[in-house]
Amino acid sequence: MGFATKAIHVGQEPDPATGAIIVPIYQTSTFVQEALGKHKGYEYARTANPTRSALERNLAALEGGEHAFAFASGMAAINVLMTLLKSGDHVVAGHNLYGGSFRLFERVLKDFGLTFSYVNTARIDGLAEALQPDTRLVFIETPTNPVMEISDIAAIAAIVHRRGIPLAVDNTFMSPYLQRPLELGADLVVHSTTKYLNGHSDGVGGAVILKDGTFAERLRFLQNAAGAVLGPMDSWLVLRGVKTLAARMELHNRNGMAVAQHLAGHPKVKQVHYPGLPSHPQHELAKRQMRGFGGMISFETGSLENAGLVLRSVRLCSLAESLGGVETLISHPASMTHASVPPADRARIGITDGLVRISVGIEDIEDILEDLDQALEKICE
Repeated sequence: MGFATKAIHVGQEPDPATGAIIVPIYQTSTFVQEALGKHKGYEYARTANPTRSALERNLAALEGGEHAFAFASGMAAINVLMTLLKSGDHVVAGHNLYGGSFRLFERVLKDFGLTFSYVNTARIDGLAEALQPDTRLVFIETPTNPVMEISDIAAIAAIVHRRGIPLAVDNTFMSPYLQRPLELGADLVVHSTTKYLNGHSDGVGGAVILKDGTFAERLRFLQNAAGAVLGPMDSWLVLRGVKTLAARMELHNRNGMAVAQHLAGHPKVKQVHYPGLPSHPQHELAKRQMRGFGGMISFETGSLENAGLVLRSVRLCSLAESLGGVETLISHPASMTHASVPPADRARIGITDGLVRISVGIEDIEDILEDLDQALEKICE
């Protein structure tokens, strides 16, 4: 079964009670039981809900996994993933994570006894050197947010598996349509379903997908015990979104390449970060492990003043956090998504005050380019 067919049909079979072709929103907190210990597979909506179960089956199929667990947000998913660990465990993480992940690790989980080392996971040697006897997880993003560094998932998986360490990959930027980390050797995949999976900027959610049954049993327990589950309405919205994921990602990919190429040739732009450009230092790796390069781009304007001028001047592009929606969003990582990262750390990984990030939408490409051009023309230097 092809990807688009799975996206439309897996977990979304016609409702047996009515024949409805769309999975119903089971907006209920509890389920009536026929007798003690006798029910139809559902007892209480925190433990399981039919709409959420349909979404979890669908996401597992799209990522090539056996199990999926949906949570109230992407950060809730990452937090539950980290509770697979215990006090004293060490985590090696990418040095260029989403700011919310860094905040969770540094300002919450360290208080519970976890320790973290941040390395450039695009450098295999550096990652191997960071592994310690008490390392219990490697957590990476690829491409990274927002400077679009690429890590070799298969090579990292081979290294950490020799030490018995699992690899988790945040695949939010690519979606399973463009990249499937489990097929490349990763053990766990994390998504903010808020982004490309939902695709319409109208719901918040997260997911963890995996193959390993032992991890799955623990995650199922933690999902119920901690209770940060995705509600039925948001589950339904993601199910609605994934039906068009293949078609949307083709447009995001096409528009993203067009915007990146245009910006790369623009006299007011200092540098463009996009793995689809031959100038990207890991372009060949990106071609090997991704089916396309997506719609996420960042570019350097040279200063905070220039970045602010562009962000104030756009008309079609919307100044907002988040990404992956059908509309083009533009943001300033240093003061928005990565504001929780100390300035020195931001500077070290290339998140300058002049850096602007774009989540390229699926509008007509001529309109996107025209809007960016008129905003960039405001830059004097």
